[in-house]
Amino acid sequence: MIYPFHEKSPKISESAFIADYVTISGDVEIGDESSVWFNSVIRGDVAPTKIGYKVNIQDNCVLHQSPNNPLIIEDEVTIGHQAILHSCIIHPKALIGMGSIILDRAEIGEGAFIGAGSLVPQGKVIPPYTLAFGRPAKVIRPLTDEDIQDMQRIVREYAEKAQYYKSLQSSI
Repeated sequence: MIYPFHEKSPKISESAFIADYVTISGDVEIGDESSVWFNSVIRGDVAPTKIGYKVNIQDNCVLHQSPNNPLIIEDEVTIGHQAILHSCIIHPKALIGMGSIILDRAEIGEGAFIGAGSLVPQGKVIPPYTLAFGRPAKVIRPLTDEDIQDMQRIVREYAEKAQYYKSLQSSI
């Protein structure tokens, strides 16, 4: 369901895929070729949420904000199943692992990988192209070329799946 919140309505690119049972409300922008998967919730009723190009937000994610703290997800980012993002900044090509929680004013560097189940506390900055893991998340090591290639594969495959599912929506 797509809901306005007062004078703000979601702005969703025509090329984006929004799965069934997704809820999007308020001041939310979703860029070209992005995808939001089943049962996710994106509320823009406190501050803006900006989602870039070719971002995939996988099943059961929750995205929200605190007052005066937008949620920004830049291009080609993967948000794994059941992740919670709250008023943080995710830079391009990062991957947020399944079940991770990223809190207010945390910043995930370009190409960084947050391991599944991690907690990135308020204000924590994860450097670019590193693997961070744990509760609280700590930088473990730099990413390998293999890690980076795998992250790029996930973005590519989700973009392809999204277009397939989008074609099914128009034929039903």
